[in-house]
Amino acid sequence: MTFAFKDIKATPDESSGMMFSGYGAVFGNVDHCGDVILPGAFSDTIKQAKDSGHWPSLLIQHGMTVTMDLPGGIWHDMKEDPIGLYMEGELAKTELGKDVYTLMKMTPRPAINGLSIGYIPIEWTNRTKPDEPRRTLKKVNLMEVSLVTFPANEKARVTNIKSDITIRICEDALRDVGLSESEAKTVLSKGFKALPQRDADGNADELAESIKSLIRRNILTLKN
Repeated sequence: MTFAFKDIKATPDESSGMMFSGYGAVFGNVDHCGDVILPGAFSDTIKQAKDSGHWPSLLIQHGMTVTMDLPGGIWHDMKEDPIGLYMEGELAKTELGKDVYTLMKMTPRPAINGLSIGYIPIEWTNRTKPDEPRRTLKKVNLMEVSLVTFPANEKARVTNIKSDITIRICEDALRDVGLSESEAKTVLSKGFKALPQRDADGNADELAESIKSLIRRNILTLKN
């Protein structure tokens, strides 16, 4: 079963990682295999994972290719809400993780934007009428949730990509208006007033406004 991301975001601190969030499953939605999942299906998996610390894996394409057989990262949170199975994950800073994250953030459209679950069915009912789902899943043992290229649900797509400002973007903006590398780092750590007094020709207010303008420009560039 494959469903879309709710959100993808770069965190304000570059060291925080390549984070994203979305839905591994949507309740009441019949997938291309003819299965539908009911609320509560993941409750046991969620409780066991949070109690034991042994979580479902974060894979790429279900680990079915030679270059993607290693996990892509880890899941930080998962819960059921009225929509489905909500997941928050982080891609590893490996070449694979960086490649996948780049593909997720491409414009004018993402190159990869699906989530797909791997599970063992525990409790379900089979169809009794032609217009019913093939299976109605009531309980499953969730083994992994994968990032995938081809979602089984064609409507399961990325709905929002958000990139927040990073330390590197701020530093680049400060360098663009004439500050040295050390001055840029000083401003970011201690504030603009910590800079040594500049010569009389320098206008501090104009410089500050230039910095703000460049940072706003960079933020808009990331969001578009």
